[in-house]
Amino acid sequence: MVIIDAKNRLINSLKGQPVDRPPFICPGGMMNMATADILQDLDLTWNQVYGDPERFAGLVLQVSQRSGIDNLGLPFCMTVEAESLGAEIEMGSQYTEPRVARYSLTTLSEWHELENFDFTKSRMAVMLKAVDILRRSNSGLPIVATLTGPVSLAASLIEPMTFFRSMRTEPAEVKAFMNFISSNLTDFAQALAESGADILAVADPSASGEILGPAFFTEFALPYINQIISRTEEYYLTSLIHICGRLNSIFAQVQQLHSPGISIDSATSVAAIRAAVPGKVIVGNISTQLLQNGNTERVKKAAFHSLSQGVTVLAPACGISMSTPLPNLQAMAEAVRDWPQKKDPGQELTADES
Repeated sequence: MVIIDAKNRLINSLKGQPVDRPPFICPGGMMNMATADILQDLDLTWNQVYGDPERFAGLVLQVSQRSGIDNLGLPFCMTVEAESLGAEIEMGSQYTEPRVARYSLTTLSEWHELENFDFTKSRMAVMLKAVDILRRSNSGLPIVATLTGPVSLAASLIEPMTFFRSMRTEPAEVKAFMNFISSNLTDFAQALAESGADILAVADPSASGEILGPAFFTEFALPYINQIISRTEEYYLTSLIHICGRLNSIFAQVQQLHSPGISIDSATSVAAIRAAVPGKVIVGNISTQLLQNGNTERVKKAAFHSLSQGVTVLAPACGISMSTPLPNLQAMAEAVRDWPQKKDPGQELTADES
């Protein structure tokens, strides 16, 4: 098979077209590419990275070069959008990612006081400039921009249990809130594409079937994720969606997602989702526990196993720990490069390896 460049390899893979080998990606957002090893080696803090588009873009490039990841992925956390809507953010350390320290809302109805994203301020402005720098770097790697999904963003603005209870007690208000969020996320996605992003990823871990169940997913997640994908598809070459946890209860809803790619957690069986959701490209699903605590041999074996089960694009199953050893990410990169020659997944894996 003809060898193709990294950008077209990922695009073709997500479109279900032939490629020379599987890509290995960390899209950004909850699947942060950076680790403590790299931040320490470059003597960087999150405040420095998020405060300077040159450093931001430079870290993205360095991570890809050092790990063998086949994409440029940003941001490095899931707090950029929440901060822009008033949440207080703790920027973390070299061992921890930024996180929400204080919600911007105490009651659901307060969302009416929120203002739309301002792309000229805070980390959104830095991120947009960083994408433009990456575009002009001519790295040959696809730029994947990751949005925090609408349910997860809502749960970053108000105490999650308050939000989830409101789905039952105030469904109309929740839907109005979700429309506001999805509209702003759509605008941000368009701005990222105009800066140079190639592929859109939407990471919505809080929209898992285990949290919402099929009825609430259908009512409060599916329409708003699809709204973002449908309204931005003309700006991007392709897209993917990540949802955490076991997806078995929402396989029918996953089939209705407008994106061609679905990124899955290690808790979801690749064989089961392939059978239940034909036509979707499966992204994933290497255990983040294994990536943090395992060795390179076990990681590579798990990668072969996932690929043998039908994963098309290899990726971590969820957000990787900052303590993940860099050699374990490099082992995933080696696995996709060896895959055409080594298709035997080896011995059966234990539950914590799969």
